[in-house]
Amino acid sequence: MPAALKTPILFLGATGYIGGSVLARLLARPDADSLEITALVRSEAKARKLEAFGVKTVLGSIQDTDVLENLASQSHVVFSIADCDDVPQIEAILRGLKTRRASGDYPILIHTSGTGVFVTEAKGMYPRELVYDDTDPAQIETLPLEAQHRPVDLRIVQADKEGYVRTYIILPCAIYGIASTVLTAAGVQNPYSVQIPTLIRAALARKQGGMVGRGAAVWNNVHVDDVADLYLVLYSAATAPGSTTPHGREGFYIAENGTHAWSAVGKQVAQVLYDRGLGGSPEPTTFSARELVEHFGSEETGNFLVGSNSRGVANRSRAVGWKPRYTNEDMLASIAPEVEAVLKQQGSR
Repeated sequence: MPAALKTPILFLGATGYIGGSVLARLLARPDADSLEITALVRSEAKARKLEAFGVKTVLGSIQDTDVLENLASQSHVVFSIADCDDVPQIEAILRGLKTRRASGDYPILIHTSGTGVFVTEAKGMYPRELVYDDTDPAQIETLPLEAQHRPVDLRIVQADKEGYVRTYIILPCAIYGIASTVLTAAGVQNPYSVQIPTLIRAALARKQGGMVGRGAAVWNNVHVDDVADLYLVLYSAATAPGSTTPHGREGFYIAENGTHAWSAVGKQVAQVLYDRGLGGSPEPTTFSARELVEHFGSEETGNFLVGSNSRGVANRSRAVGWKPRYTNEDMLASIAPEVEAVLKQQGSR
């Protein structure tokens, strides 16, 4: 297809856990030859590998705001899956999209935030009953301005309100599963998540499964494949002729398909380690303050990652056609392979 007739897409986060999973799905679409995808990447070696898949690449990082602005100004769709807390990055993207709008196009921004914006501190001691609903923008607007991801999210919503871009914000929760795509096979994409693998590494280091406090705090969970599917569902809905898919103030889309207490995850990790002779008990024990610093970098980080509450419900996501497949049982079953992966990374068997 002639380049002039292709849909120009800027993709940020192509080598990441979520981004690579999304990009692999874009490349597998039946209409992939109608897309002109440009990825901003830092590694020349990975850029060459991406180009083998038909992706144009530009060497650089999201800190190169002039480059970002220019690339966004040439794009009908921007997938922002690189950093959900970088204000200068999002401002550069929005400036570029504003320029794009002035040329007569009505561009689209699909941005990755996260349910970290819903977090309340619990130090693992109690659950919280409050559940955020992505069909309730008034409830979302009660979030404190200083909440994680909120400064970026608000700038995006304001840009939509000003009318020069249609914005869609996806909020994944605790993502699990080892990504397996053509891009992981090619050595381009990071296949690993953060929260559960971090908990596993801490457990291996202390030779015992662990939890923060009583492990009573609650998060939602979602499989990486289901998250990636949501991006494609939303992309299809947003780019359909005459699309009425909610955007801007109403354009928040939670990704969740399960709810767990952190004690359940800690117990599963403890059981897997115990079965392998790597842990002293199949029951998790509480991390000390010293261990939180040692294994998570700080007490605050440990409490946030695996000791806080964050709950939402993906009603709007499901309403646009998202059909997640993986459940709590799948999340718990994913822990044994994650342990194996961490051991392999550490050179153990």
